[in-house]
Amino acid sequence: MTDYSEGIVQIINKVQEIVDSKLSRDEKLAATCNLLKDNVTYYNWIGFYIADNARKELILGPSVGEPTEHSRIAFGEGICGQAAATKKPFVVQDVRKETNYLSCSVKVMSEIVFPIMKNDEVVGELDIDSHVLSPFTEKDSALLGKICAIVADLF
Repeated sequence: MTDYSEGIVQIINKVQEIVDSKLSRDEKLAATCNLLKDNVTYYNWIGFYIADNARKELILGPSVGEPTEHSRIAFGEGICGQAAATKKPFVVQDVRKETNYLSCSVKVMSEIVFPIMKNDEVVGELDIDSHVLSPFTEKDSALLGKICAIVADLF
């Protein structure tokens, strides 16, 4: 993105177009992952987790980036599980300083996780890993919060 603010608006508009399309839910989530990967250079792994609230766990949905062994995460476990348990976003600028971090790759230096909420319940999450230390800003939080609000309609 050249102009970050303009780029954010374009990404948000494109996510809305994807959500409004005739694709299946998983195709829409996968297209959103690819859109983010193609437009934000320091987003190295992007994935959606689907909440199973009866079992209190997150199940890996569409993602892009290196494969992860974390296909199921209990609420409270790792950064993703903490976000699900607290219903709040987590921004970790240096994963090496986290005691509850679930390592996906030695390349991952930072992580940002946003719960996807519907009727005050976590229905999923958007998880992003970066190979860069401290890359995430308020603009990332604004972008990802808006994306999660848009894709909540898919759940």
